[in-house]
Amino acid sequence: MKNPLKEKLTRGEAVIGTFAQIGHPDITEWLAKLGFDWLLLDAEHSPADFESLQRMMQSMNGTDCVPIVRPQWNEPVVIKRVLDLGAYGVLIPWVNSKEEAENAVKFCKYPPEGIRGWGPRRAGMFDDDYFKTANDELLIAVQIETVAALKNLDDIFSVAGIDACYIGPWDLSVSMGFGVPPKWDEPEYSAAFDKVLDAAKRYGKAAGMFATIDNVEWALDKGFKFVSVDDDDTFLMLGAQMALDKTRRR
Repeated sequence: MKNPLKEKLTRGEAVIGTFAQIGHPDITEWLAKLGFDWLLLDAEHSPADFESLQRMMQSMNGTDCVPIVRPQWNEPVVIKRVLDLGAYGVLIPWVNSKEEAENAVKFCKYPPEGIRGWGPRRAGMFDDDYFKTANDELLIAVQIETVAALKNLDDIFSVAGIDACYIGPWDLSVSMGFGVPPKWDEPEYSAAFDKVLDAAKRYGKAAGMFATIDNVEWALDKGFKFVSVDDDDTFLMLGAQMALDKTRRR
C-alpha cells in the first residue's frame, strides 16, 4: 500500500480533512469528491459500527481522499478490525502516557514490531504487498486532550511509530477546567496549543487539531499540519439554516 496522506505530512505539507460523524456512505462519498485530503470516520462519538465504516470507506474509492478512523478506544481488537476494513490510519483517542502510546503502535503493527493479527480482509484484498508495506505506510496519530497528556508530551512523542498528534480542543478545555465551548483566547488554554506544537517539532511529529470554520486559518498559520475543519453534522446544519433564513426573509 501507499499512503499519500503520510507522504504529504512527511514532506511537511498541510493536509485538510473533516469529520464524518453521521455514519452514512452517501455523506463520505460527497465529502471525498470535494477535495479533502482525508476524512476522519468517527467511531468514538458517532453511531458508526464496523459495517458502516466499511461502507463509508468503499464510498471513497476512486478519490484521492484518505480514510482515517477514530476507533472507540485504544484497544487491540477494535484497532485491528478498523485496519482490516481498509483504514489508512487511526486517530487513537485519550492517549495520556508513554505506555498508552506504545500500545497504540503495538496494536497497529504486524510482528515483530507489534501484535496485530493477520487477516486484513478488505485492506489486503487488492494489495499483494500489504503485509510488507502496512507497518510503514499506516498513519498512527494520538489524540492529546487532557492535562495528563500535556504533562507527558515528551514521553508520548518519544515513542517510535507515532506519526502525528492531534489536539481535541473540547475535551482539553474540559480537562483544563474551562468547560465548553473552548475559550480560545484564554492565555493558559492557548499556551497549551503552543506547548503541543513545540513538542511535536522536537520529536519530528506532525501536529494536528480539530478546527472550526472560524479558526482553521489560525490553526494553519500557527503551524498545525494535520488539520480537520468541522464535521458533516455542522455542514448540514449550517447549509440548512442558511437556506431557511434566506427563505423566511421573503
